[in-house]
Amino acid sequence: MDAVITIVILVVLLSVLVFVHEGGHFLTARMFGMRCTEFMLGLPGPHIGFTHKGTKFGVTAVPLGGYARITGMGEPESPEALRCDIMDIVYDQGEVYLEDIAHFFGITDKEAWVALEELSEWGTIERPRRSDKHNIYRAPATEYVASGTPRRLYDPASFFRSEKEQQYCSKPFWKRAVVLCAGPAMNLILALLVFVFIYSIAGVDLTYTSTGETVHVTLAPWDSIAAGFRYIGTVVVAIVGLFNPATAGETISNSTSIVGIAVMSKSALDAGVLNLLMFGAIISVSLGLMNLLPFPPLDGGRFVIEVVQRIIHRPVPVKVQNALSYVGMALILLLFIVMVNQDIQRFIFGNWS
Repeated sequence: MDAVITIVILVVLLSVLVFVHEGGHFLTARMFGMRCTEFMLGLPGPHIGFTHKGTKFGVTAVPLGGYARITGMGEPESPEALRCDIMDIVYDQGEVYLEDIAHFFGITDKEAWVALEELSEWGTIERPRRSDKHNIYRAPATEYVASGTPRRLYDPASFFRSEKEQQYCSKPFWKRAVVLCAGPAMNLILALLVFVFIYSIAGVDLTYTSTGETVHVTLAPWDSIAAGFRYIGTVVVAIVGLFNPATAGETISNSTSIVGIAVMSKSALDAGVLNLLMFGAIISVSLGLMNLLPFPPLDGGRFVIEVVQRIIHRPVPVKVQNALSYVGMALILLLFIVMVNQDIQRFIFGNWS
């Protein structure tokens, strides 16, 4: 029974923290006029929910974490004129086959696929469904017409421009940077709010070692915020230690994985709701700051790419971005395996000092 409770606490805790993180990306993206086609609680997959103003809100089959799907995160590779013409045909016919598009424009199936997929990633058209036997792309559904319904675009160029203006890639550097940093920022803000609630509203019990007397103390809100920033600074120093060969081993040894988080979250709940809230704030800080590491596909890695593109005044090639993402994922996976192993040794076998 304890194992079930531990898993439930872990799922709820991580779901809330990731949902808050993705909420930061979603809110800032919408504030800057970027299209966000999905905002889900859970991992990508089958889901239930509703659509509001072009965004699908809901819960997926695996309600662990969450995600916000912002369109146009990658720079298009196909010619803009080609995408505009293909978009016009898709809307005019309602449904098109990939092979027919390739034949009509005298291009290869791969070139047609790239252009259609880029329009799909923009949310301008819909991708093929799992039930489709062929690669069928459709005009999207609206509140007035169903998916795949033919409709006339009286000014395709103007409509294409309006679609382009809603994409992440079309926004200025500072807006993209804010969207990327908004997720980690929301995690830090949540942690600071928890610090204020615990130290300034709920209060804490302090026991004087000399007399054994216990007193209930509340701090001024600014003192609670200052304590929160001091803790954030401590975590920053620890993360920086990962890049120092002399301290990397110690930093990893003092860190924990999802296994440790599960065990400690159960212990925190056993000690009281306030302890669980404080533990959640601690994990929220770690989640926010770790996402700022300069490794794609983390937010920090994407931010570094944005800075590089700003400096060289041209997009970083997609192949380079993909290669960096693979390297980043490999490093993250390696760190994850090492930390899971030490947590298993520490919490299950009890032989990790």
